[in-house]
Amino acid sequence: MTRRSVLFTTLAWVLAATAANCFAQEDFPTRPITMVVPFPPGGVADAVGRPVAEAMGRYLKQSVVVENKGGAGGGIGMAQVAKSKPDGYTVLMALSSLVVLPEADKVLKRSPMFQLDQLKPIARFSADPTVLVVRAESPWRTYAEFMAYVKANPAKVSFGSSGNYGTMHVPMEQLKAATSSFMLHVPYTGAGPAVMALLSGQIEALSTGPASVTQQIKAGKLRALAHWGEGRLAALPEVPSLKELGVPIAYAQWSGLFVPAHTPPAVVEKIRQAAKFAAADARANQAIAAAGTSFMFQDMSEFERYVHTDAKDMAALVQRIGKVD
Repeated sequence: MTRRSVLFTTLAWVLAATAANCFAQEDFPTRPITMVVPFPPGGVADAVGRPVAEAMGRYLKQSVVVENKGGAGGGIGMAQVAKSKPDGYTVLMALSSLVVLPEADKVLKRSPMFQLDQLKPIARFSADPTVLVVRAESPWRTYAEFMAYVKANPAKVSFGSSGNYGTMHVPMEQLKAATSSFMLHVPYTGAGPAVMALLSGQIEALSTGPASVTQQIKAGKLRALAHWGEGRLAALPEVPSLKELGVPIAYAQWSGLFVPAHTPPAVVEKIRQAAKFAAADARANQAIAAAGTSFMFQDMSEFERYVHTDAKDMAALVQRIGKVD
């Protein structure tokens, strides 16, 4: 074969491969998509992820299948998506612990499970302050009563979380620092197991997003004492913020959709459009409203800026918290 023939053959193969790749991107998706929710069922990511997945599936005309992958405060599922093939067929419904865990790995001097630049933000769906809850039959009817007992009985009150440095752990560490109090931390694999532990009396309190506890509050099983937001919450209008109560701290537990960083732009755009459709979909809105939250949608460019800012803020917070057991 002449040198010219080799060049023509090589060029033909390159053009064919490029055309095939472009066609695959334009035709995306041709099979079901997996949405990894990095926590067990019952938490905020699951409550938001399932109606979003269903709506996205209707838009894309392919099933979006939720896969709960709990462990390490969400880190195992997040790392799985960060390292997965960037073809659009594996996406992540993450919580705000996503921006905390890499910094926590630095504090703990261990190899990071993943890096933020391995994931590309697509859309934010919710952003709720966490809520401090206790069992309804507990002796504490107000935040003041709860904190008075905590301070009078150091290390006697235990609180649950979805894992070290997760979205249920960080706000409680904020509260401990702001009030010079001490409570025992008991990590679980997700919000669902932590709420079950509270209901069964294994722990005394926890802080989590409204979607994880609103139904139990309305059913008279749990009592909300305060929240980490501004003003009052639509789902729980009678519950004061910690700022109202003189504790100057705030924390938002957001949920958002991500894909592996090098996913092709054409595929990213289709997933982005599906996310926008889900956020405007009446069925999806009704489902998450019933869970006690609502969409606070941010499109891709705005969400990218939000994640960048939150990552900086949370890195500083993790450094202040330092190493925890």
